[in-house]
Amino acid sequence: MNAAPDSRVAAVRRFNRFYTTQIGLLKPAYLDSGLSLTQARVLYEIANRNGLTAKDLAEEFDLDAGYLSRILSMYARRGWIRRQASPDDARRQHLTLTPKGRAAYAPLETRSESTTRALLGRLPENAQSRLVAAMQTIERLLAPGKNETPNLLRPHRPGDIGWIISRHAAIYGREYGWDETFERVVAEIAAAFLKNFDPKREHCWIAERDGEFAGCVFLVRRPGQPKMCQLRLLLVEPSARGLGIGSRLVEECLRFARQCGYRQMMLWTHACLTAARAIYKKAGFRLTESEKKRNWGCDVVSEIWEIDL
Repeated sequence: MNAAPDSRVAAVRRFNRFYTTQIGLLKPAYLDSGLSLTQARVLYEIANRNGLTAKDLAEEFDLDAGYLSRILSMYARRGWIRRQASPDDARRQHLTLTPKGRAAYAPLETRSESTTRALLGRLPENAQSRLVAAMQTIERLLAPGKNETPNLLRPHRPGDIGWIISRHAAIYGREYGWDETFERVVAEIAAAFLKNFDPKREHCWIAERDGEFAGCVFLVRRPGQPKMCQLRLLLVEPSARGLGIGSRLVEECLRFARQCGYRQMMLWTHACLTAARAIYKKAGFRLTESEKKRNWGCDVVSEIWEIDL
């Protein structure tokens, strides 16, 4: 290990003091949530990671097992988390948020996003890019063995739905030749989601990679069928394909649907979407209907897939 000069040690310590003040870490509660920074971070990890266990949290963040146990017990008493035995090892319990837990987490996510947006908003565009690049450099230097392109799933925020519509139209137009009528269908689906959104029974996930949009999916109710839900508008950006993002988005839909008490899930897709169909098949969906149609200026084979939950 190389010994660092005193001047560099002092510079790092000065930066740490500066940045913790900038992002409000010296306040008694993180983002006025009533939670400490550690408590909020544990809630964040449970909300945004699939298959997470208490052991994972303790090892990754070097948390005392007793302290972590008290945090998880508090969340359990509040009805925020659910422990589920792993299908691969019954001794491992996966941690997931309940609908009540997601409702508690959502304001924290919103406040964190708005605080960060305000911090960046003080800077011109070129300075924002320099700041983000510098932060990524710090990550790479301090944790060279970790994935340099971590993927994040989060709930939708204002402005996300417009991106979903735009990217569906652009990607499907370029890759499959679908015309503007497809964009209209996507816009209608997205508008209906916003108009009738029920956070206890529906959800939209946005996937991010290095802070950029990487994909999306909706889980919505089926009108008149209280025990059936529908997966809609699954999309993965071309630059983010092959990283497991599509599979993770589908897994989140299945997990959330089971939490909500749905008994079946269906989806509408097309035979030409071979990558998506492979994800559905691997997740356990089965093809139940198939029909040749003329849609969006092209001859397509429309398909319905279903899964019992």
